[in-house]
Amino acid sequence: MTKLYFVRHGKTEWNLEGRYQGAFGDSPLLPESYVQVHALASYLNQEHVHFDHAYVSPLKRTRTTALELLTHLDQPDIPLTILPALREFNLGLMEGQSFTDVAARFPNELHAFRHAPADYDPSALHGETFDQLLDRMTPPIQEIVANDYMGSANYLFVGHGASLAALIQHLVGTPVADLRKDGGLTNSSLTTVQADGPALPYRMVQWNDTHFLPGTRSATDTI
Repeated sequence: MTKLYFVRHGKTEWNLEGRYQGAFGDSPLLPESYVQVHALASYLNQEHVHFDHAYVSPLKRTRTTALELLTHLDQPDIPLTILPALREFNLGLMEGQSFTDVAARFPNELHAFRHAPADYDPSALHGETFDQLLDRMTPPIQEIVANDYMGSANYLFVGHGASLAALIQHLVGTPVADLRKDGGLTNSSLTTVQADGPALPYRMVQWNDTHFLPGTRSATDTI
């Protein structure tokens, strides 16, 4: 089977501050994130995972994470492609704002975004719906799987917490209403999915694995 490895980028300054970054906001990785990415690389090396190709969101925080991760993998010269479809959710007016400010200004939208995706209406935010997100993210993933003619490739995807959480749940057949049923994804976490051809659903192997990361997690690590 084709195996898909999804990694959320390392923790950033805005993650620590409790600010929404979204599709157009960005901030640098924290120093601790490099340690965590190295720990992820060590784990993948111990598991002897061989990647046929790596794909990354165009945003700087993901590109920095991907390059740091690939540098510390035992396997040299893994092809890396920027995949625009991996960009984070377009959160509109939420981007750059603190969690507390968004909760005060847009309580209904925020509740739906985090807990009831089927009810999420971002029109007041000028943002992206879950359906729009999945429509842009899913076809490129299916195309990549379809191009694995031998059905044995391992692909690495470095992306973002909110968009990857929704995409992965969708790939394994979770309805939109339940996309948040397992919570969010943690910085530098690893989620693994298997695909037997491009047609959905795929199969979840491991969700939001962080056992290899040093230290303890905080509330600002997961979205």
